[in-house]
Amino acid sequence: MSKTILVTGASRGIGYETARKLASENHTVIATARSQDKLQELSNTAENGKIITVAADLTKPEDITKIAAAVEKAKGLDGLINNAGAVHRQAFMDTDIEVFKKLMDVNVYGIVRLTQALKAHLRKGSHILNISSMSGYQGSLKFGGLSAYGAAKAAVVGLSEVLSAEFTEDNIAVNCLCIGAVQTEMLENAFPGFEAPVSPQQMGSYIANFILTGHQFYNGKVLPVALNDPG
Repeated sequence: MSKTILVTGASRGIGYETARKLASENHTVIATARSQDKLQELSNTAENGKIITVAADLTKPEDITKIAAAVEKAKGLDGLINNAGAVHRQAFMDTDIEVFKKLMDVNVYGIVRLTQALKAHLRKGSHILNISSMSGYQGSLKFGGLSAYGAAKAAVVGLSEVLSAEFTEDNIAVNCLCIGAVQTEMLENAFPGFEAPVSPQQMGSYIANFILTGHQFYNGKVLPVALNDPG
């Protein structure tokens, strides 16, 4: 049965490939990102399913309203993939507090704004999947220079666990994937020259499958998805 799934950060990398994979399996995808041009490129790749694009900045309340309107027009969601994020690599002592605030706004508050706006549109039995990072996974090897990013991604982990506790009574599952190194533009910018063992296509396929089936086995879980990380 065809599902309706919203994917944020869908203009490149993991989000782009996740949206493509879902559409290829005849699902309806609502894809959001800041760049309408890149979203249009994504839409043009849809072979079987349908990709609805919404150019939006998750730090702007008016853009959250635009996304909610598109979801309402689509008559609800079966899945929400909170994938949009930003990274910053700099020594802790050189990182201005404004950088911490910016990364929290994009990586955490964006999830808060969007999930609050879309909660009423999530169907019974739906699945919220928050994409975090091994940088925010407790006990994992950490790397210098990622203090602002790691703090934000750790917040995503904690938020996911609490949302699961609150949304269970509404029959909405919430899980969190802590992604390791994937060969994306964002990784290349943060760690030039590093070659990741996983492609965006591989991770996109994994996430597409997990949003559709993962909540049959997991709820309130924080799962590492990594082969290795830069270091």
